[in-house]
Amino acid sequence: MNFDRKIENFIAFFIHHDGYKEVLLGLSNTVKIAVIGLLIGIVIGTVIATVRVIPKYKLLPRILNGFCSLYVGLFRGTPMVVQLLVFYYVALPLMHLKLDSVTVSIIVFGLNSGAYISEIMRGGIQSVDYGQMEGGRSVGLSFSTTMMKIVIPQAVKNILPTMGNEFIALIKETSVVSFVGAADLYKAFNYIGTNSYEFMVPYLVMALIYIVMVCLISLLIKIMERSLNKSDRHH
Repeated sequence: MNFDRKIENFIAFFIHHDGYKEVLLGLSNTVKIAVIGLLIGIVIGTVIATVRVIPKYKLLPRILNGFCSLYVGLFRGTPMVVQLLVFYYVALPLMHLKLDSVTVSIIVFGLNSGAYISEIMRGGIQSVDYGQMEGGRSVGLSFSTTMMKIVIPQAVKNILPTMGNEFIALIKETSVVSFVGAADLYKAFNYIGTNSYEFMVPYLVMALIYIVMVCLISLLIKIMERSLNKSDRHH
């Protein structure tokens, strides 16, 4: 069978056998898991990074720092697919909870992303001149207020490209959510390939969609960087 014939078969199944519905569902879930997972990761990562840069003069900060270190080590030290499988097939049954596979994927992606973003954010916070913290404290702001209103906004600007890379990594890693039955792009195109008995074109189209998404994210990050740079010049 020549390549033109393969394309014709793919288009026929894609249009006339509702293959496009599977792809739209898979694309929707892929974006949802990555975006919500990133947002959860940003919240968790910011909290952990803040805890890890707090002076450790008292017992509570040391205990929290130990917990955060354990959390980061656990999620950075195991593959995403293992975390998904353990959470879905072990943790949930032990807790007698029932969650759909997309929700589980979002939670696991958020927890995993939080571990990586915490290190990214910690580096960003440490890159901000300490005089910013001293300046905030000198005008009567608390440590937490200074951190949230002065230090972290500057840190976010410094780490924006790295955060973009994290988002791209999450988009690509969504291909593992099919292990717990979530309908993502991989599962959609695998469905088309299985039912049309032709995998070459579906997998090529799937790869193209991932490339387009990554390019769009990269473009968005560049636009945001330019906007921030313009803002700095105006100030």
